[in-house]
Amino acid sequence: MSATSDSVRANYKVRASELLGRNWLNTGGKQLDLEALRGKIVILDFWTFCCINCLHVLDELRPLETQYSDVLVTVGVHSPKFEHEADPEALAAAVERYEIHHPVLDDPELVTWQAYGARAWPTLVVLDPEGYIVAHLSGEGHAQGLGSLIEELIAEHEAKGTLHRGDGPYVAPEAREGDLRFPGKAIALGNGNFLVGDSGHHRLVELTADLQLVRTIGAGVKGYADGDADTAQFNELQGLTALPAELAAEVGYDVIVADTVNHRLRSVNLSTGAVGTLAGNGVQRLLDADTARSAQQPTQLGTDALNISLSSPWDVLYHPSGLVVIAMAGTHQIFAFDPRTCAVSVFAGSGLEGLADGEPTEAWFAQPSGLALAGADVWVADSETSALRRIEISEGHAVAVHTAIGAGLFDFGFRDGAAEQARLQHPLGVAVLPDGSIAIADSYNGAVRRFDPSTNTVSTLAKGLKEPADVLVDASVDGDPVLLVVETNTHQLVRIPIPAEALVIDEGASQTQRPKTRVQAGAHAIQVRFAAPKGQKLDDRWGDPTQLKISASPEELILDGAGTSTGLTRTLSLNPQVAEGVLHITARAAACDGEPGGEIPDHAACHLYQQDWGIPVLLDAEGENELQLDLRGVN
Repeated sequence: MSATSDSVRANYKVRASELLGRNWLNTGGKQLDLEALRGKIVILDFWTFCCINCLHVLDELRPLETQYSDVLVTVGVHSPKFEHEADPEALAAAVERYEIHHPVLDDPELVTWQAYGARAWPTLVVLDPEGYIVAHLSGEGHAQGLGSLIEELIAEHEAKGTLHRGDGPYVAPEAREGDLRFPGKAIALGNGNFLVGDSGHHRLVELTADLQLVRTIGAGVKGYADGDADTAQFNELQGLTALPAELAAEVGYDVIVADTVNHRLRSVNLSTGAVGTLAGNGVQRLLDADTARSAQQPTQLGTDALNISLSSPWDVLYHPSGLVVIAMAGTHQIFAFDPRTCAVSVFAGSGLEGLADGEPTEAWFAQPSGLALAGADVWVADSETSALRRIEISEGHAVAVHTAIGAGLFDFGFRDGAAEQARLQHPLGVAVLPDGSIAIADSYNGAVRRFDPSTNTVSTLAKGLKEPADVLVDASVDGDPVLLVVETNTHQLVRIPIPAEALVIDEGASQTQRPKTRVQAGAHAIQVRFAAPKGQKLDDRWGDPTQLKISASPEELILDGAGTSTGLTRTLSLNPQVAEGVLHITARAAACDGEPGGEIPDHAACHLYQQDWGIPVLLDAEGENELQLDLRGVN
């Protein structure tokens, strides 16, 4: 473990590798290279558009890009996790959807990813104006430290004459017109209309039964403001849910909205168009240091909802117990909100990212993104594990978490048949069909899938769609109910009949294709580098503030050394009888404002740095016997 500050750097320098990939976006058609970026401070952001942590980093970087626009260039290196993310059209849509205002390198073969030793999404690599690597950072929450590092690099390279001020290479694409722009979720209203989360326009849109525009709610610009229908502001809102009429009359609003990038729940009064805030202080929720040490999550977070931090709420669902269930994508958990008391609680999920069933406090989710009610239970589209999960609920309390479809963080595909063998690819929405089966908006497969709990089988209802983000049963037309699908990347809602006989498709099961690290059996050293940013020091007031949690798939890959303990170094014993697997490593470090060697001031701001790695390994007698990772490594 290193506890040095940014101002203490090694005497050696590592030259940055060339930026190689299939194409460049946001450059007006120009192909960039490192020479074109010489004289600028460069942040390479290795990301993939499915990843909620990557989306958080995009927002963290925006203020830095504005503040240092004449000296800093961010380059997004898109390194896909899922097969669909390697589609250049899908990437172009994601760059537009998330309003990325810097050049993006399309790296579908992970060439640049490998050249820079990236092992996790997101990874940040900082280059100085002379083209040398000065820092590696994994995960999110690094904005303050990056600001300090940028200031140091500006001072150093202005003095040397190697800093060049001026505009960067970003070229803005043409703006898109239309009533909807990358819509996310939709619900049916009591008057027969539909209310849509128009995510790309940062507003709500009400449509008639024949999908004609009635009105908009929200100013249509990214921001945060309560107010009337014309002045209120949202930021990439997603899910929404309508309250029962009696409850709505009691609390004074009709709809609750997951205002995703604002990290808030918002209220909407449909009669007046007034928008308010119900929960969230706008600060992204992270695990606090005490929580990190104990690895426990509090259940009740309190009733002062406006002073409780949330993290990228993606969907909301009214439950007949009177609670509103929240898919809290940013912390990989399910939260709950009580409209009557404003109490916020953790409903299910440990906060660890992955696929694990069982007791609600012990279950693992991975970016839950869609919710649907079936009796008292709630179905969950768990996007990053390409899974369909079910929360068993009794008397308003989660009892257990079950998986119907899905195998893990790196397993996906397009396969129907028996549920234990079936595969999805990053599903985002779910709905309960009239016969009790579950429709799934299987976003990255461009399909609507069906899970039948009575036969435990999976089939396909429709395919050929462009990133469907939500699906609901539409009974507003004459005849039998049909599916109403929010087709995000065509910016529309489409109706699809529920077929009498669904398709059975098998295009295979896949795994995320990343290079496997060749490792020797026996002793294997793990070291995570962490250097506290300038102006911060490790928070050692209660002992070692660092922690490693290590496990493997399969479990028998590790003979000794698995588990959770303090410190950022560990020696594992790898099983020579297991040919390959995945090492799951979570590193945490707590630091507070203060100078190294000094005391931490009273009321100092404290920060938790955390990153999860899933590292595929292949046992080889000629392989490595140590692994070095960067939580926040400074050269």
